[in-house]
Amino acid sequence: MLTRISFQGLQRLKKSASGCASVCASSASTSLTGNGPTRELSSSTSTSAAASSKSISKRSLIGQNVHSNMQISKSWRNKPLFRRQGDVRFRTGLEAANLLVEEANRRDSHEKQFIDSVTATMNCLSPIFERNPRYAFVAKQLMEPERFIQFRVPWLDDTGVIRMNRGYRIQYNSSLGPYEGALHFGSHVNSETMKSLGFDSVFSNSLTGYGIGASVGGCDLNPFDKSEAEIQRFCQSYMTELVKYVGPDIDLPTMGMGVGEKELGYMYGQYKRINIKSSSGGKPFLSASATNATGVGVVHFANEMLKDKGDTLKGKRCLVIGAGKVARSVASKLLEFGAIPLTFSDSSGHLYEPDGIDEAKLKTIDKIKDERGALLGRYIIASTTAQFNDPQDILDISCDLCFPCAAMNDITMDAATKLADNGCKGIIEGGYSAVTNDARKIIKKRGLMYGPHTLTLTGCAIHHSLGGTGFSDEQFAAEIRRIYKDTRNTAQEFHARGDLFAGATITGFLRVANAMLAHGAV
Repeated sequence: MLTRISFQGLQRLKKSASGCASVCASSASTSLTGNGPTRELSSSTSTSAAASSKSISKRSLIGQNVHSNMQISKSWRNKPLFRRQGDVRFRTGLEAANLLVEEANRRDSHEKQFIDSVTATMNCLSPIFERNPRYAFVAKQLMEPERFIQFRVPWLDDTGVIRMNRGYRIQYNSSLGPYEGALHFGSHVNSETMKSLGFDSVFSNSLTGYGIGASVGGCDLNPFDKSEAEIQRFCQSYMTELVKYVGPDIDLPTMGMGVGEKELGYMYGQYKRINIKSSSGGKPFLSASATNATGVGVVHFANEMLKDKGDTLKGKRCLVIGAGKVARSVASKLLEFGAIPLTFSDSSGHLYEPDGIDEAKLKTIDKIKDERGALLGRYIIASTTAQFNDPQDILDISCDLCFPCAAMNDITMDAATKLADNGCKGIIEGGYSAVTNDARKIIKKRGLMYGPHTLTLTGCAIHHSLGGTGFSDEQFAAEIRRIYKDTRNTAQEFHARGDLFAGATITGFLRVANAMLAHGAV
């Protein structure tokens, strides 16, 4: 009998980490096999779970022993979290979080983006460390990736000159299943960026409830100023080295910043030339079928957030920052919900349609941006109503919702303040780490609705776990609704009502941490 890991399922998992004995017993009775949204349990376990879920719709996390009893708590608090120049212990959850951030700074002080990710995460997890100090020791393990692969990528440009780039693949955590994560191409890609994105992906992938691990990769190549032939040669060279570390049931690279259908297709072609096995369980490896899944997922999450407030997307004026595939997918789905996308932006500037971008205008923009290296400025020729770089700052445009789908750290403290001053009611991330830590504080202070990328960018993982094709938008939306409710309920249980960033981080952490506890020192 199959049962889905819902909020109640998560609570049952949390119970397993209250002590060593309970972890071992729980891991022996529960089989975390299967790669979809279900997990196989023993007959007696699933029967009792089904009965329990019917009779008790909401269980207190405290009642489920997420925190330890006093004896276990004292035992783990007496153990040193670090042993360097003397034993280092902690008394409170906040102290444990600060010690973990200090350790990250000590080892990787030059990686600011990674330190920011660790700081934000540990601040969310301090209540967990307070209730069960053992989780602080798991968090210490989690800060270090399982495998960090860096390699050179030589390739020939159109003039016959050998070019050299640096490639990466970080396989961060495989406690829940095979690695899975995006590939990013861009001049901004470096070891710091990769480590930060990999760390965040642990919580994002775990949050879905599927049996998938976390990884990330990419290269410091700007794909937008290269010819199609150059991109093909580069992708083939990149995959020639990457093929040693990825494959079906091992590590599944997916689309990310600067990596779309064409890039993934070139890499898949090279992968097939080298490997005989190129699929698993009927699902092709390196499939580009999830082209629109990320953007569609972002809008579904925004819809769930508004429904919670008794509102809808219909008639909402939406600022879309970016013009890549995700940004355009967001705009397309917003139109389906009756919202009004107003803008797109790229390196040339931003375009603004005061009356909104309809389907016909969106098709024109799609046609322009599907051409490699093409800029939005060309759209002005096709439109008599569009304003280009007017006003000068895209954030000066009045809107109800903002969807940053472009660069990392796009929404700074000043940007968040400006959006709030101009009447924006919510910021929903459609890009990786688009909102800075300081901006989150402003968003919370000003009472804006906030959808963190840890939650909103799970669409691709959901798509792959559902089989890639053959499911409806309603099924996709139902999975989004399940994940959103798990996140919201967890935030509420940990006294962070409405804080989806905290809810997503805690939910994702507990799922992966409980698995790690069962695996020992690995």
